[in-house]
Amino acid sequence: MQNPTEHPLIFTEPFGAAEKQMLTAEAEALLAALVIRFMPRRNALLEARIESQKKIDAGALPDFLPETEDIRKASWTIRGIPVDLLDRRVEITGPVERKMIINALNANVKVFMADFEDALSPSWDKVIDGQINLRDAVNGTIEFEREEGKPYRLKANPAVLICRVRGLHLPEKHVLWQGAPIAGALFDFALYFHHNYRALLKKGSGPYFYLPKLQSHREAAWWNDVFCYTEDRYGLSRGTIKATVLIETLPAVFQMDEILLALRDHIVALNCGRWDYIFSYIKTLKNHPDRVLPDRQAVTMTQPFLSAYSRLLIKICHRRGAMAMGGMAAFIPTKDAASNAEVLEKVRADKQLEAANGHDGTWVAHPGLADTAMAVFDTVLGERPNQLFAQREDDAPTRAAQLLEASSGERTEAGMRANIRVALQYIESWLAGNGCVPIYNLMEDAATAEISRASIWQWIRHQKSLSNGKQVSKALFREFLQEEYAVVRRELGEARFDGGHFAQAARLLEDITTDDELVDFLTLPGYAQLA
Repeated sequence: MQNPTEHPLIFTEPFGAAEKQMLTAEAEALLAALVIRFMPRRNALLEARIESQKKIDAGALPDFLPETEDIRKASWTIRGIPVDLLDRRVEITGPVERKMIINALNANVKVFMADFEDALSPSWDKVIDGQINLRDAVNGTIEFEREEGKPYRLKANPAVLICRVRGLHLPEKHVLWQGAPIAGALFDFALYFHHNYRALLKKGSGPYFYLPKLQSHREAAWWNDVFCYTEDRYGLSRGTIKATVLIETLPAVFQMDEILLALRDHIVALNCGRWDYIFSYIKTLKNHPDRVLPDRQAVTMTQPFLSAYSRLLIKICHRRGAMAMGGMAAFIPTKDAASNAEVLEKVRADKQLEAANGHDGTWVAHPGLADTAMAVFDTVLGERPNQLFAQREDDAPTRAAQLLEASSGERTEAGMRANIRVALQYIESWLAGNGCVPIYNLMEDAATAEISRASIWQWIRHQKSLSNGKQVSKALFREFLQEEYAVVRRELGEARFDGGHFAQAARLLEDITTDDELVDFLTLPGYAQLA
C-alpha cells in the first residue's frame, strides 16, 4: 500500500498496530531522507564490489592499497570512546526476540549485540517486532511471559545495548523506492535511531551500532556520511552516534586503518568476525585452487591466516585508540557433565588465546558461556577496563601473504557430511523464521551455514578429493545430500521433520551448492522465499 505521508517510499505490507508504533510520520521522514540521499551511493558501492571481485577471479590477490599508504604511516587516533563502552570484556549476541533480549541483557556480560543480520530471519513481522522489542528494552519496560507463566524482566543495570543492522547487500523488500527494495541497513538504522536516541542519551549511553560485512573504506565513509547527516538533522553533536565495525571480509582486513579513519568521529572498535571472515576467504578466493580450505572444524584461530588477522587487528586498533574485539564462541552448554566440561575447556582455551594476544573483549553465543569467558578476561585485565595499552610493538610488519596463507588440514567425508547436515538444518530453520539455531551443540547462524555450503562448492569447483580418495563432484554432493537428509529425519523424528520446511531447504541447498557460480549469500535467495 502507498504510505499516507508525503514521501516517495511505498510500503507493500498493511499497517497494523505494530507498524503504526514504529513507522510514525517522523520515523518515515528520516527513512525517506536517508534513502533519497544514500541509496544511489549504496548501489554504486555494491557494483564496486563486483568489479573488485572480477579482478580477483581473474588471478589478482587482495593486498594493501598503495594509494592509501600515507594513511597507514601517519600518526592519528579516533575521536574517543564513551565511558560505557570502555569495558567490553564479554559481549553476547543474539536475535531481536523478546525473551532472548531479556536473557542477554541480564547475562554476566558487558554488552548485548541485538542482531538484525546473521541471527535473524528477516520476515517483515520479525523485523518490526524486533524494533518494538528494542524500544521497550531501552525504556526498561520489556517483559515476557511463557505459556506456563514464567515471567522474564530486566534486572537492574543490564548490559549495554548495541544494535547490529543488516549488511549493505541485504534489501528490505517490503519498502520500495523508485520501484526497487531499499537497503535493509537504512531501515534498521533509521527506526532504531529515531525511536531510541533520546532515551539512550538520557541514561548516559547512546545510539550504538555494529556494522557488518564492510568490504572497503569507501563503504565506511558511506556510513560516516549517514551518521553525520542524521546527527545534523536531529541537532546532535558530531560523534554522538558510535559504531563498531566487524572485520569479517577478506578485502576489509587490508583496509583497517582506512576504515578507522573514514569513521574517525564515530568508530570505537573493530571486531574479529571470524566465521564470516572464513566464509569471505572462500568466496573471495574461490577461483584460486591453492587457497581451498579443509574441513570447517580444522579452520581454527591457530591457522596462520587467522592468527595473523587477529594480531594485525589488535595492533592497528590500539595504535589508533580503538578497541579490538575478539570472535565468537559458538558452543552451547550441554546437560551431560563430562561433555559440558569439555565445551567449557574449549571456550576457555579460545578466550585465553584472544586475551593473551591483546583483545579487549570477546563474544559468546549463550549466557551459559559468559562466566567462563568473563573469568579469562578478568584474570588478564584485573582492574583495567581494556588492553588499549597492548600495542604489539614487537610484531614484525604483517605481509599480505600471511593474511592469504593456505590452511592445513584434511578434507574428510565425515566433514563434508557434517557440513550438509548443518546447512540443511540451518536453512530449514531460517525459512521457518529462526535465524539463530542450536545444532549439534553449536549455536549456528548464517555465517556458519555459509561456510558449510561454500566449502563444498569450493571442493566441487576445484575437483578436490576427500581423504578417502573420493573426488568431490556435484553427483557426490547430491548422493550425500539424499543420505544426510534421511539421517536428519531420523535424528529429529518424523513429526518434526515432516512438519518442517526440509524439502524446500534441501532444494535451496542443492541449488546454491551446485550452481556454477558461487551464490554471494544464501540469505539472498532465501529471503525471496520469506514472507
